Formats: sequence, C-alpha cells, structure tokens
Amino acid sequence: MKQPFPFRVNIGFLLNQPIGTRRDIHFDVPAFQLSIDLEAQAITGVTRLTRTGQGILVDSQFDASVPADCVRCLVNFLQPLHISFTDLFAFNPDQATESGLLVPDDGNIDLAPLVMEYLILEIPIQPICRPECKGLCPVCGADLNTAPCEHSAA
Repeated sequence: MKQPFPFRVNIGFLLNQPIGTRRDIHFDVPAFQLSIDLEAQAITGVTRLTRTGQGILVDSQFDASVPADCVRCLVNFLQPLHISFTDLFAFNPDQATESGLLVPDDGNIDLAPLVMEYLILEIPIQPICRPECKGLCPVCGADLNTAPCEHSAA
C-alpha cells in the first residue's frame, strides 16, 4: 500500500527538548510522484532533526532514480540522483529564513515539497546513460555501443 505522506515527520518530541537535541529519521520510499509525468524511484535517505533556539534544523541527504533517455544513444535508463539540503523550520515568522518554513501547529513537518524541488533541480538537462556511451551513427542511426557500423570506421 502506498503511503499518502511518506516524507511527513512528527517533530512534537523535539519541541520541549533542550537546544541541541537531535534525532535521525531514515526514509525508504519505493516511489514518489514528482510531477504528473515523472516518478522518482527507490528513494532512500536520512534526515537529521536538530532542536535550535529558532526552530527545527533539517539536514537531509537522499538518493533516488528517475527514468531518463540518453541524449547520445536514446536508450531509456534510470538516472541516479543525490540531493542534500539544510533548512530551518522556524517556531514563529519573525525567526523564519528566506524559505519561510514554519513548524506547523500540529507538529508534523512535510519534507515532500523540499525533496521534490531538490530532486527536480538535480535532474540533468542532457542525461547520459554512462560516461563511455558512444551514441548513434550520424549516418545510419546504428547504436555504436552494441557494434560498430560501416560509417563509424571513418
């Protein structure tokens, strides 16, 4: 069964703790919809939550894969992605950072918008299936990764 909010974290346990109290939260999400036509797969990561005087500091690292088409050989492959971000969920608007993130009244922060934004930004504009990809023959269109063609000898 798909979790409706796989990146929602209850931080209520940190609200009355001393400054400097921290906890690591691990994530293992099989799939997550980034947009209407793009789904990230095998999302794993860890978020360190730290109680500060201004709010809850979120320090996250995630790995995921998204389907992509190689710009050289046009093969469909899974593009690995790695993101890391740090942000503050402030206790009140006066202490908020540029992001404007606030600790919600119910004590549940949802990291999904941050994870989505950073994953989308990490997707390469010109994905390549592997660094040594030879691409397609410009004359006949043969995949040069599988076998050389008569045009590639020149």
